[in-house]
Amino acid sequence: MTEGVQTSPAFTPRVFSGIQPSGGLTLGNYLGALKRFADSQNKGVESIFCMVDMHAITVWQDPDALRRQTRELTAGFIASGVDPEKSILFNQSQVSAHAELAWIFNCVARMGWMQRMTQWKDKAGKNQQNASLGLFAYPALMAADILVYHATEVPVGEDQKQHLELTRDIAIKFNNDFGVDFFPITEPKIEGAATRVMSLRDGSKKMSKSDPSDMSRINMTDDADTIANKIRKARTDPDALPSEAKGLEDRPEARNLVNIYAALSDMTVDQVLTDVGGKQFSEFKPMLSDLAVEKLSPISMEMARLMEHPDEIDAILRRGAERARAIANPIIERTFEIVGMIR
Repeated sequence: MTEGVQTSPAFTPRVFSGIQPSGGLTLGNYLGALKRFADSQNKGVESIFCMVDMHAITVWQDPDALRRQTRELTAGFIASGVDPEKSILFNQSQVSAHAELAWIFNCVARMGWMQRMTQWKDKAGKNQQNASLGLFAYPALMAADILVYHATEVPVGEDQKQHLELTRDIAIKFNNDFGVDFFPITEPKIEGAATRVMSLRDGSKKMSKSDPSDMSRINMTDDADTIANKIRKARTDPDALPSEAKGLEDRPEARNLVNIYAALSDMTVDQVLTDVGGKQFSEFKPMLSDLAVEKLSPISMEMARLMEHPDEIDAILRRGAERARAIANPIIERTFEIVGMIR
């Protein structure tokens, strides 16, 4: 439906992205999202980053844990270099326009669209009748998150690309239904070698906080010794590293560790392999370990410091929410007017 459609030049460039505060930031979150957010905020494009706590409760969350995880995620953003003065940093539930626009989009989107969502099929599985209505309608809320700010660009992982395509479909249908050019046709931004960081125990699986083995991932709260130990014990193969990227085909564990090194060092995979091609993992792993500790230990220490001051984190979220509302409220009011609601 959306092929060939271009974002209208009338829309101000604006980046939006959100992460669920469902516990346990990993290296995958850092390299795939937080590091990129910090790198992009200085490029002159307004950036809005959200702890999507409303998405988190599509499955049951312990209330105390949700509060702690929201603060920890905020600490992760800040410790990774996202400046709450340069970017807008807030939690979703503090801006009611998200829920208001989501309801309108529930009435624009179609059941068939939602039923095709791969994540719905995966998460609901065979128990769809017992899944929450919120989980089914999740993509409409995600579309509202983005479009309530007229965001033109959304950095996402490959697993969210289908939801971005649905966001485009919802924007096009709304604009067509009401004869307006109101919502932008948002572009997903999926780039870089480390967008998808894989498990340290199985290079064919994504690094996940839900994996029962803590050795499968590097947590952003891990200390230097733990990081070094996990890399030392990461699964590899017996062959030396190749001198070019095509040599990593059919070597998922080797490819994963080289991708991680490339992302942490801001190098391409080919640049890394030019330096380390021919080395055994007994030589490469200490190099990766030293680099990971150098880059990640300051983040884990700053996260720990911030978590000792929850009032400071809450104040940052409140200020961010005020700035977010200043953008979202005029857009939701105009949306109500377009739909025909009296305010």
